[in-house]
Amino acid sequence: MGSVFLLWHMRPTADRLDDDCADNKLIGAYSSAAEADAARKRKIQFEGFRDYPNYFHVDEYELDKDARSEGFIVATAR
Repeated sequence: MGSVFLLWHMRPTADRLDDDCADNKLIGAYSSAAEADAARKRKIQFEGFRDYPNYFHVDEYELDKDARSEGFIVATAR
């Protein structure tokens, strides 16, 4: 069974600093963590990404396997 590595840039928005209101961008899906890191190095030179270099994140997902085995919690407005 293989895995896929998703590279994200997840930056809080200027007016809201909680995770629910982040400016999330999926950069791509890669066959290894090394490939995802190489993509990060390519993207970090561009405006926006270079301004927030610490907001890259890689998630590993196993192929043909559910990533979430339970339901989800619905957040309500405070």
